[in-house]
Amino acid sequence: MIHRFHFKEQILTVTLGGIILAFGFTGATAAPRDAGVGMLPQNFAALADKVGPAVVNIQVEKTTRPAMHPFGKGHGGLDRRFRDFFGPPSGAPKSRPPRPSGVGTGFIIAPDGHIVTNNHVVEGADRIRVVLQDERTFEATVIGRDPQTDLALIKVASDRDLPAVPLGTSADLAVGEWVVAIGNPFGLEHTVTAGIVSAKGRVIGSGPYDDYIQTDASINPGNSGGPLLNMQGEVVGINTAIIASGQGIGFAIPIDMANDVISQLKAEGEVTRGWLGVTIQDLKGDLASYYGVEKGQGVLVTQVVSGDPADKAGIRAMDIITAIDGSPVGSRRELTAKAAGLSVNEEVDVVLLRDSESKIVSLKVGRRPLTLARNGEPNAEGQTAYGIQVSDLTPALARQLNIEREGGAVVTGVEPGSTADKAGLREGDVIIEVDRQAVDSARDFKNRVTNKKKGADLNLLVQRGQAGLKVIPLG
Repeated sequence: MIHRFHFKEQILTVTLGGIILAFGFTGATAAPRDAGVGMLPQNFAALADKVGPAVVNIQVEKTTRPAMHPFGKGHGGLDRRFRDFFGPPSGAPKSRPPRPSGVGTGFIIAPDGHIVTNNHVVEGADRIRVVLQDERTFEATVIGRDPQTDLALIKVASDRDLPAVPLGTSADLAVGEWVVAIGNPFGLEHTVTAGIVSAKGRVIGSGPYDDYIQTDASINPGNSGGPLLNMQGEVVGINTAIIASGQGIGFAIPIDMANDVISQLKAEGEVTRGWLGVTIQDLKGDLASYYGVEKGQGVLVTQVVSGDPADKAGIRAMDIITAIDGSPVGSRRELTAKAAGLSVNEEVDVVLLRDSESKIVSLKVGRRPLTLARNGEPNAEGQTAYGIQVSDLTPALARQLNIEREGGAVVTGVEPGSTADKAGLREGDVIIEVDRQAVDSARDFKNRVTNKKKGADLNLLVQRGQAGLKVIPLG
């Protein structure tokens, strides 16, 4: 199980292809970071042997139902890209008992059995089974999930300490440095691939906190959630995504970002992030010239949420935020990340430009809501019987979600444990059809759901960021 992303422009280049390792000899040492040009590691086997016991196979069971797709009965003739989204043909049985419906990888971070993996590996799971390299099998429980960074923390109980992999830092990771990806997609057998760091800070449109490590160490299907390691055998990233065209380019969540999320999940079971209450936009090209600022020297506020921290601090639409809490900001992603790292109720100074004049305002940081819109807003609809809260897809929300679409109902809340949650619906999904009937607004969606007979199955056609279309069956 692994995310795939399609890019409109193929601008990424690969220096070295991913190398699938099959070396049988040991004992060689890795080349130091400052080794001369042309120096290659002689062997990765010792590293793989050291870390392998802490890399686990994750098997997930879900209750599945057949999904209708929007292009008629069956989908044997569909483009393969769409078949990946729509699942089994419509002629499949109407219901099935829970069955293994997904596999992934995780890695043990503490001897007490805490395991890190991707959220999309365990999301909606009825049962999670963890298989170690020595064939021991454990039932796992979810400690916490964070869909916005695609991270999850699960735990198994063992009568003795389990092998754990050491965590490093992604801050010191250099472009061009060798890295190794280890996965356990099938249980009992590991896959090991190696390559270099091609880029850092990549944004692929998967969420508001995109900051990926790009690598050409092949991330194979089923390796999602496994560790990306430096040559010292330390985790520097969590393997998460690949390019769907199969060019061997993979993406990993930096461990420095993950550490804070993991700590919060372990302590609280959820992640608390700072919140300003603004919709923002990058200043580029003509827009930057219009406001008289250089690219990378501020972020434009396009909307202020009434009653939220920015509104109370006196920040207005069309203000340009140039710094927060003493740190300059030059992009929407940068400001979002800095705000998320602030403590709730913390008092911070925000530097902004208004009519070309610099101002400093004091702001009391709020808590980022778990939904993109709140109950009571005119374009929001309350939670349905399926556990979904939706809002109109406004231009501001479309920009925030990095999609190009007019009309639809964006999912702004999913009740934990609800039918929608178990089916895999996520915040940020845009519902565009219900049972092949178009949905143009939140109220339109609410009406179509309300008109269904109680207990009737629904099939939602949703757009999930740049991942494309997906059918979510609700029962």
